[in-house]
Amino acid sequence: MNGIADMKLGDYKDNTIDAFGDAYEFLMGMYASNAGKSGGEYYTPQEVSELLTRIALIGKTEVNKVYDPACGSGSLLLNFAKILGKENVRQGFFGQEINIATYNLCRINMFLHDVGFDKFDISHGDTLIDPHHWDDEPFEAIVSNPPYSVKWAGDENPLLINDPRFSPAGVLAPKSKADLAFIMHSLSWLATNGTAAIVCFPGILYRGGAEQKIRKYLTDNNYIDCVIQLPGNLFFGTSIATCIMVLKKSKSENSTLFIDAGKEFVKITNNNKLTQANIEKIVAAYANREDVPHFARLVSNADIEKQDYNLSVSSYVEQEDTREVINITELNAEIERIVSRGDVLRREIDAVIAEIEGGAE
Repeated sequence: MNGIADMKLGDYKDNTIDAFGDAYEFLMGMYASNAGKSGGEYYTPQEVSELLTRIALIGKTEVNKVYDPACGSGSLLLNFAKILGKENVRQGFFGQEINIATYNLCRINMFLHDVGFDKFDISHGDTLIDPHHWDDEPFEAIVSNPPYSVKWAGDENPLLINDPRFSPAGVLAPKSKADLAFIMHSLSWLATNGTAAIVCFPGILYRGGAEQKIRKYLTDNNYIDCVIQLPGNLFFGTSIATCIMVLKKSKSENSTLFIDAGKEFVKITNNNKLTQANIEKIVAAYANREDVPHFARLVSNADIEKQDYNLSVSSYVEQEDTREVINITELNAEIERIVSRGDVLRREIDAVIAEIEGGAE
């Protein structure tokens, strides 16, 4: 602190670079990369944050307010300030975090990025059991990277099946896997004209049981706008290839877009990273909603029903076959030529051996 006090930084409001805030984000990123799983619990890589934000902002130049039900250090929320400008998030930034240390990190992060106390409302607690923003919903933009497959009360708590956030699906997410509970919570608090972009564990796209019933509810009611397959090894502490589920309440067609971005990355040391070009390609495919061979496909919800509500991207977007094409006719001709040549060589060798044996007598 003493060292920083001596630096001639001038008035931070006159600078385009948020030196303190960006330095804080950078240090958290460095900590997350070294801390492995514990670091990844609260920090989403900036390029993934930007992708989620850009998707949630398609067609918008301002939003009423943004929300993250598992906000961690707040990096997802702050991307709206970076991309839109704080003044274009009219009613501020809202989030909830269950870990008290991370909750405090988030509040510090808001201050360091010059988001005033009157412009954010970050709460501490369990979003699924004790949500703190009932009076603030609905939200025009929701972004989140909730914890993967964490345990929650589920059907052990008889009150939850009557909770207006979860009851429409008629079933609760499994006790051992709360992923779809976060999806249902976000959908419930999403504004009619809003977009929610949520990072998901891939298992929720194809597992049976209660999760399949929730997928059926989401698909039949046309709430799923897009499913994006991300590359593996993007997040600190896990090599899992995650996905993004995009939710909307007012779609214009009964179809779901699937994007296979599994190959959209560059490798940096031990981790993969989305480049700006990768982000632009994914966002453009999402905005255009058109078929792109081996990358994007718009699928009718009736076809998804025929697939038993399987939402895995690989079930709809065909992988490009990069194997070498072999001409069987040419291969057979080459084999025949080799065999003929072998016969000739064998006869020549036999003749040489016979000559040698004759000379020896």
